[in-house]
Amino acid sequence: MESKHLIERRKAAVARGVGTRDIYAVRAENAELWTADGRRMLDFAAGIAVNNTGHRHPAVIEAVQRQMRDFTHTCFHVAPYEAYVALAERLNALTPGDFAKKTMFATTGAEAVENAVKMARAFTGRSGVIAFNGAFHGRTLLGMALTGKVAPYKAGFGAMPPEIHHAIFPNAMAGVSVAQAVAHLETLLASSIDPRRVAAIIVEPVQGEGGFNVAPPEFLAALRRICDTHGIVLIGDEIQAGMARTGRMFGFQHSGVAPDLVTMAKGLAGGFPLSAVTGRAEIVDAPAPGGLGGTYAGNPLAIAAALAVLEVIEDEDLCARAEEIGSAIRSRLQKLAERFPAIGDVRGLGAMNAFELVQAGDRSQPDAQLTAAIVAEAEARGLILLSCGTRYNVIRLLPPLTIPDEQLSEALAILEAAIEAALVPA
Repeated sequence: MESKHLIERRKAAVARGVGTRDIYAVRAENAELWTADGRRMLDFAAGIAVNNTGHRHPAVIEAVQRQMRDFTHTCFHVAPYEAYVALAERLNALTPGDFAKKTMFATTGAEAVENAVKMARAFTGRSGVIAFNGAFHGRTLLGMALTGKVAPYKAGFGAMPPEIHHAIFPNAMAGVSVAQAVAHLETLLASSIDPRRVAAIIVEPVQGEGGFNVAPPEFLAALRRICDTHGIVLIGDEIQAGMARTGRMFGFQHSGVAPDLVTMAKGLAGGFPLSAVTGRAEIVDAPAPGGLGGTYAGNPLAIAAALAVLEVIEDEDLCARAEEIGSAIRSRLQKLAERFPAIGDVRGLGAMNAFELVQAGDRSQPDAQLTAAIVAEAEARGLILLSCGTRYNVIRLLPPLTIPDEQLSEALAILEAAIEAALVPA
């Protein structure tokens, strides 16, 4: 088999720390992917919520090809271009909040997070940052310090940057109420770090790697109130939840709360490397000229792709489509949960959904082994799934928002078969 040869080559040539799967892609189209072994797979990972508009959306491909005929790189710091400005204008208008905004572009989600923290520190003159348990904000030094999950992201990498604190994220399944989470944050500000030293609080509207835990609107409202009281910048990490994934352009829009800064990446450019920070103009402008950016930041090909993605989201009404997809997924999962007590919880927003697996119906006992078995069974049947969660027992479902109904039904049938096979071995 071709993939077996590729696996051997990877092991010999690629860093062990680059975790991966043995699904070697040779071609992809919308929600389908074909492997080096000639297998057709339905893709419920979408490049980890990157391909919200599907693999190789024609509008995105056309936009990138058009840009390639003009130029592929100048570095915006050297010879800027209109498309960068146009995309900044679009994001300034689309992100939550009725206030003057500005935008800067980078390449990865971790870069967006780091630049948002730099802006908050420059604006406030403070250095502390508060994140939450279960959070994921990247693999860079600051990103992994902010991340609320030790293995594999922090283990073995030594001391983390100072003045990074973690508060408790509300989680109904774990018995953590909004009131308890808010009380813990207030205790943190009274006992561990003076709020006058806190530059920013960073939070995901739906935790990604943490297990697709949805932030209740009242929790985000409480964070907004605390930030306003103490002059703290509220950073909304929309890297996985943004770009129509939750049924709104941004996850925060479900709560009516506007962050001061919004970080974006993943679905922003339909598979091309691009991230952004958009927010209050006075905060974004706090760093001095030259303090933000990077050689490839806002690459013209990725900018062209992002402008096309925004048009696709609007033209194909992908926010509404995300709600339709999510409704179909949750309905199927809830029926499965009635059959199988091992499914301890079903949750999500729009087309950002997950189910949590437990032992013998005991929601306090995570079942990571069953989780891995279901992922493997699904893969064997032609469906790509991803696991997540701080207890490694959550399966997340991230189909492209452009997936046809018949392929969605096919994928859910495979998922059901995989669950049955893992729970009721022949």
